[in-house]
Amino acid sequence: MKIALVGNQNSGKTTLFNLLTGSNQKIGNWPGVTIERKEGKIKGTDFTLVDLPGIYSLSPYTSEEKISRNYILEEKPDLIINIVDATSIERSLYLTTQLLELDCKVIIALNMCDILEKKGLVVHEDILSKKLQTTVIKISALKNIGIDHLIQHIKDNEIEDSVDIKIFSDKIEKEIELIETKLNCNNKRFIAIKTLENDIKQEELDCKESISKLEKDFDMDIEEIFANGRYEFIEKVKKESVINVKTNKETISDKLDKVFLNKYAAIPIFVLIMGLVYLLAVGVVGTATVDFMDTLIADKLYNLVANWLTNLNASPWAISLVCDGIIAGVGAVLNFVPQLMILFFLLAILETTGYMARITLFLDKLFRKLGLSGKSLIPFIVGSGCSVPGIMSSRTIENEKERELTILLTPFIPCSAKLPIITLFASAFFENYAWLATISLYLFAIAIIVLSAYIINKFFIKQKFNTFILELPEYKLPSIKYVLKDVFDKTISFIKRAGSIILLCSVVVWFLASFTITMKYIDGETLTIESSMLAGIGNLFSWVFYPMLGELSWGAAVSAIQGLVAKEQVVSSMEVIAGLAEGSGVSLFNTNIFSFFNSASAYAFMVFNLFSAPCFGAIGAMKREFGSSKKMWIAILFQTGTAWVLASLVFLIGTLIGVIF
Repeated sequence: MKIALVGNQNSGKTTLFNLLTGSNQKIGNWPGVTIERKEGKIKGTDFTLVDLPGIYSLSPYTSEEKISRNYILEEKPDLIINIVDATSIERSLYLTTQLLELDCKVIIALNMCDILEKKGLVVHEDILSKKLQTTVIKISALKNIGIDHLIQHIKDNEIEDSVDIKIFSDKIEKEIELIETKLNCNNKRFIAIKTLENDIKQEELDCKESISKLEKDFDMDIEEIFANGRYEFIEKVKKESVINVKTNKETISDKLDKVFLNKYAAIPIFVLIMGLVYLLAVGVVGTATVDFMDTLIADKLYNLVANWLTNLNASPWAISLVCDGIIAGVGAVLNFVPQLMILFFLLAILETTGYMARITLFLDKLFRKLGLSGKSLIPFIVGSGCSVPGIMSSRTIENEKERELTILLTPFIPCSAKLPIITLFASAFFENYAWLATISLYLFAIAIIVLSAYIINKFFIKQKFNTFILELPEYKLPSIKYVLKDVFDKTISFIKRAGSIILLCSVVVWFLASFTITMKYIDGETLTIESSMLAGIGNLFSWVFYPMLGELSWGAAVSAIQGLVAKEQVVSSMEVIAGLAEGSGVSLFNTNIFSFFNSASAYAFMVFNLFSAPCFGAIGAMKREFGSSKKMWIAILFQTGTAWVLASLVFLIGTLIGVIF
């Protein structure tokens, strides 16, 4: 049996999928797109469960909706499990009414039944089942309640057959039946309604008369007619099956929202919270972990491997490759793993408690006045982990111009790959105020995103964006299991990059820095690193970075260029260059190549790497989402140009402040 799992975003669909399939699942991508596809076998059965992307309707406005609708219509699953948020019946049942129009059995998993009482709600699933003419089972995916009952129902095939329920008024139903008589296909009712809504084109059918008649009778657009019809039906169902016993007493969420969403205090509280996050991740705790990792890798591991290879009579270049290339390069990035774990942990807590959803909605009010839609905030938040999924998540934005603007600006958010650069320079040049330097860059990024969006929207796009709608979840204690899994997944992903891309790039940098153009090995005595191929390449581009550094530094130039491959590689390249130039154990910024850095040039260098074109992976994601190489190159030029101007201004202003004070 082939079963499709369908539901709204944030309805607990992924949690339910994991519970039903356990570890028996495989993950890939949907054909032709990079949206994640999950499949698995339901525990104790040979039934295949396909987790469709989270959607709110079966209208083909987004990639997720297209994927879900095409799968249901073309793959023809034997059963649909529709997960419904019991605490938000109105929102969830809109999709349900569309699923019930299909020629497919539907079982409704009424999720979050464990928190109904807290919200003062009682849902009678027997009445709901009767009204929707399908099987309804109460569950809690989070608490693992009712899951075995759901699986047993599926195994025993105790699911009511699909019935075409009439949810619209007689006038609308009459026109639907008229179209159905002209169709010779499966899912007649669904196709007929979508044809009337202009969602599906049937060249052999002429529906203009029916559409015109309905629009005249109801005095509204055809899409509004059907949407209103669905919501009127949902309201009747809710009134008969849901009882609200909630008192006027304020809930904990209501009380907390008065503080966190206060129009005067919300932004300062957000800045304070993010400041504390970075204080812990980059400041007090984080700095200690970096020092520990640096001692472990740069000193102990480096010396241990160097001595071992020397005892094996390995050649000097082989020892240098392993120690100065691989260990120094990869180790420079791995030093920041504990810091990233702390950051991932704190951000996951903010997400699971429900705070991030609230600040997203609050900032929408501010951003909209400046020309940026709140729908873009989700990709920005996702992009704080990695720009690639952040860019991909822009697919949920229907408006094409808004989506392209979001893709363009998402790489400006400080992602985990940029944190090593920020941390290294902030710790070296701002010491006890490293956390403050870090949070200032985060706020700087938000300011530049807002300013860029305003300018582009004001002078180039000149259009209003769609309304941003987000249902606020209840505040709740974070799920430690979820938080730890999220931290583990993100940390492993970061380490994999260090063990693949960073490793390869470090070897390339070592090779170019260890040999001359005539392939003579640089031993540090007869030949120095200044004679290397890498120095030659860097000298060609060093003039580009002069306005932001105040020096012609080939080392900084090649390191920044390496950031196009992977942002972490900036730190890795600098570490390899410094090690080859003056040996291991020498502080990075005490080497002749990087000793020119001061607080002004360090901050400017951080700014450049924050705003310049992202890594190759993110550039590839931009190309796919833009659907155009031309737009991708325009984005790269805009991002890098913005980075260069901002970094140059920061250095100029920083230098002037230093001279004055």
